[in-house]
Amino acid sequence: MIDFLAAAASADAPPAWIQFLPLVGMGLIFWFLIIRPQMRKQKAHAAKIGGLKKGDQVITAGGLLGKVMKVDDTYAEVELAQGVRVKALKSTIGDIVPPAGSAAND
Repeated sequence: MIDFLAAAASADAPPAWIQFLPLVGMGLIFWFLIIRPQMRKQKAHAAKIGGLKKGDQVITAGGLLGKVMKVDDTYAEVELAQGVRVKALKSTIGDIVPPAGSAAND
């Protein structure tokens, strides 16, 4: 009698792998909505900073605007004002400012 009840209860229960489907679905949603776009953004920033050259105007992550005077593998020397130069990590450069003559909103 007990074996019959156990067999009936296990026949009604769904397979164990079906219980993991919501977790897998949430993992996929998390990947496509959060992780993948962030990785794409980091890759674009790294490519932009990799193309940094002398004479570019940049904005640092701290909000300082300056002109690149010297670039090496890790650092960029940025001139903030005439005679005021700072050495900044390339990774802390937020963006490269396009030249003034090529504004997109003409």
